[in-house]
Amino acid sequence: MIILSTSDQDLDTAAQAIQKGLLVVIPTETVYGLGANLWNRHALARVFEAKKRPSFDPLIVHIAKTGDMAEIADTNVPHALLLAERFWPGPLTMVLPKKEKVPELATSGLPTVAVRCPDNSVAREIIRRSGVPVAAPSANPFGYLSPTRAEHVIAQLGGKVDFIVDGGRCKLGVESTVLDLSVSPPVVLRPGGLPIELLAEIIPDIRALSRSESSLKAPGQLPSHYAPRKALYLIPQGLVSEAGPRPAANSAILCFGQESSYKAKQTGLWAKVLDMSPGMDSVEAASVLFEYMHELDSQDYTEIWAELLPEKGLGMAVNDRLYKASFKG
Repeated sequence: MIILSTSDQDLDTAAQAIQKGLLVVIPTETVYGLGANLWNRHALARVFEAKKRPSFDPLIVHIAKTGDMAEIADTNVPHALLLAERFWPGPLTMVLPKKEKVPELATSGLPTVAVRCPDNSVAREIIRRSGVPVAAPSANPFGYLSPTRAEHVIAQLGGKVDFIVDGGRCKLGVESTVLDLSVSPPVVLRPGGLPIELLAEIIPDIRALSRSESSLKAPGQLPSHYAPRKALYLIPQGLVSEAGPRPAANSAILCFGQESSYKAKQTGLWAKVLDMSPGMDSVEAASVLFEYMHELDSQDYTEIWAELLPEKGLGMAVNDRLYKASFKG
């Protein structure tokens, strides 16, 4: 494992490594991705092996510019080009009918492919220089916390990758929104960094999968996902009282604009209180969610508790991660 910077020389090294079929972790605006040459089946197989990812879970393919989408997917689908023009580069993944040459290993044998153009100049430049589409799921063991810093990748995947490009902290902090355009009306398979409210401005009849539904067309669909190693318990938004949760000794809590209330009303209950957003901004909460969960999971707290957000804006994406991280089966 070699750590690379974002210098011009190191970007060339990363791009050449991807082209040759090596595994390169790249920063994006959402989370760090484990990048592999889409056309190299051995590299794709190494991605599944490194993550211990089940073969039924498709990969998201990253491209450098909108025009590259036609190489791997059918763009003659209603809304596809309009959405790309409006939201790319950005945290929107579109599920589209795939071109025949796209390896079935990348799509888990499905007739569709998930594709996006990341809003991170380093990621796009590496992809552009490599000259190939890059399949890049989150750079973490399957089912565990997603990485928003290079340090998270080093701790979780270590020697299972060839290069890690350290681009600093991911600015958004949650994975992309996944929209299935292969069905009518289109369906949000995974809430993420692009709020569904913005998509509804273009597709008024859009809907999102309920928490009881799932789809094999997108990653992050299992009931348990994005999970820390410690037990995680959830608290309804704003429920702060003396009769609130009874955590085990030495437990920590992630709250949403309620830090002073938890400290005042539940004195002595919490060994650590971390506020995801003192100003109750769902974008800010999303940007620190995984970072804070990594911090608490790496320390000796007995349990982790988390307060849910209102189901609007990026609150839907944050809650999706929290529900799946807390799933007990």
